[in-house]
Amino acid sequence: MLHVCPLSKLEGTLIRAQPSHVLSLVSPGTDVQLPGGFEAAHHLVLEFNDIAEERDDLIAPCLEHVTQILGFSQDVALGGALLVHCWAGVSRSTAAAYIIACAGAPVANEQDLALHLRAVSPVATPNPRLIALADTHLQRAGRMIQAIREIGRGAETFEGNPFSLDIGRLAQPA
Repeated sequence: MLHVCPLSKLEGTLIRAQPSHVLSLVSPGTDVQLPGGFEAAHHLVLEFNDIAEERDDLIAPCLEHVTQILGFSQDVALGGALLVHCWAGVSRSTAAAYIIACAGAPVANEQDLALHLRAVSPVATPNPRLIALADTHLQRAGRMIQAIREIGRGAETFEGNPFSLDIGRLAQPA
């Protein structure tokens, strides 16, 4: 199971979802504290700015971030639950959720996965740079990019609400 939330709802989501692993996608210098007892080896922090293109003095998402997201989520796929969060739970974390869903369901239709993401998170606005990098890495020939473009920008919000995706269920043919 994959859970997504903003940083402000991390503690409550950890209690409710009981994930085995946590992926933090935050801006450089953001301090992320997990409750005591959570294994450090099960927490990956990736620091980059939520930007869609290279900008001076900021760290743009890169291919290494995508490969780390996929590697970390693959470790969880067989027997755990992963919680992904970013500052607002709208862009970086929803992009990661979509990327993980596409990787976990390699024969699933990218548009169906994007529509499901929109249904569970009306505010989801996946970071387009992360999506483009993953589309290339996963050899999706632009289909991930197009699917996210088609669902458009999510509803305006300061931050998203926690939501969950059952990757195992999404991976099954309809």
